[in-house]
Amino acid sequence: MRPFNPPTISGAPAAAARAARSSSAAWFILFVFLLLGAWTATTYNRMTRAQQGVDAQWAQVESVYQRRADLIPNLVAATQGYLAHERALFESLARAREFYAASSGSARRVEAANQLQELTARLIAVVEQYPELRSREVVLSLMDELAGTENRIAVERRRYNERVRDYNQLVLGVPRSLVARPFGFKPRPYFQAEADAATAPVTH
Repeated sequence: MRPFNPPTISGAPAAAARAARSSSAAWFILFVFLLLGAWTATTYNRMTRAQQGVDAQWAQVESVYQRRADLIPNLVAATQGYLAHERALFESLARAREFYAASSGSARRVEAANQLQELTARLIAVVEQYPELRSREVVLSLMDELAGTENRIAVERRRYNERVRDYNQLVLGVPRSLVARPFGFKPRPYFQAEADAATAPVTH
């Protein structure tokens, strides 16, 4: 008789090993996807907060802009009787205020605000030529308020540019830019004030 040889089962351990490796690879891939998803969500949230910070700071800039726009008619009313010969300047100021009120979007708003500031500085320079006029209490008070407002505008503009810098670093940095593009996060422009608009009018 031929001796009986039991069936070999040497293939079972190999199959089990392959299954274990496959399972480990699947778990690793799942872990990578979860990690990538968590990073994407965190990055998205950071960009959203930074974007909201930029928008909130721009609202602060517009708030002090509006304060200046509100003060100008009072200064005009207090001086135009004495400065009747400056009719063209007063008309330009009125048009600039209308342009500012009708402007929309940060770029147009900045353009309108700079134009208004330039004309306001011209009016203050004219008033400075008349000691009797500038010494009037109401005129002096308004000019001081305008000077303080210009200083506040400079502070808020600087803070706005700081927020834009932080936001742009998030949006443009690698690898965060891979998240920014698909979700529509775009770099924001810095506030570029004109040379004349960067300095507050000096009052005495």
